[in-house]
Order: sequence, then structure tokens, then C-alpha cells
Amino acid sequence: MAYKQDPPTGPVDPAPFTGVRQGIRTLSRQTFAIIGLALIILSVPIGFLTPFLPIGLPMGIAGAALLARNAVWGQRLIGWMLRRHPRLERLSPNWLIRMILKRDKRAEP
Repeated sequence: MAYKQDPPTGPVDPAPFTGVRQGIRTLSRQTFAIIGLALIILSVPIGFLTPFLPIGLPMGIAGAALLARNAVWGQRLIGWMLRRHPRLERLSPNWLIRMILKRDKRAEP
């Protein structure tokens, strides 16, 4: 008569699940980047269609934040835009610059 062995009681090796976790993380970052890009694209016509209600601007800011936080090229694009147009950075609050670019605002010249 064969007896069943007890399952091991030690810690479980997380190595088999690291690939799955990394794949899910990559998929979610790409999904958020695509959503951010779609929000930016949709904010322009919505901003023109609702000129008295400020719906397009918060939508565009949320899209830019999603894009910059989840895509390296989006972060570079926003950084380039702020370098090219320093007035945008002056008008932006420090918390928004810190959230999108992970740095403080530059000192005004």
C-alpha cells in the first residue's frame, strides 16, 4: 500500500511567475499609454465642441499624464514640448510636472 507524500511546507519559488507578472505589467502599461494617446486625440474635438465647458482641457491633461507615465517616448515628447515652450511649464503646477516627468519645475530665468 503506497502512502501519499505531504506537500512541501517550505517557501514557494516565485521564479515561474515572474514572466507572467512582467507580461501583465507590460500589457497594462501599453494599454494605459494607448488610452492616454486616445484621450489626447479626443480632447481636441471635444474642446472645440464644448467651448464654454472646460471638458477638453482636463481630458488632455489626463491623457498626457497617462502617456508620459506609461511610455518612455511619451515622457520624452512632453519634456521636449516643455523645453520648446517654457511658458507651458510656467503655467503648469509643480505637482503636475512632478507627476508626469518625475522632477520639479525648473527655476524661472
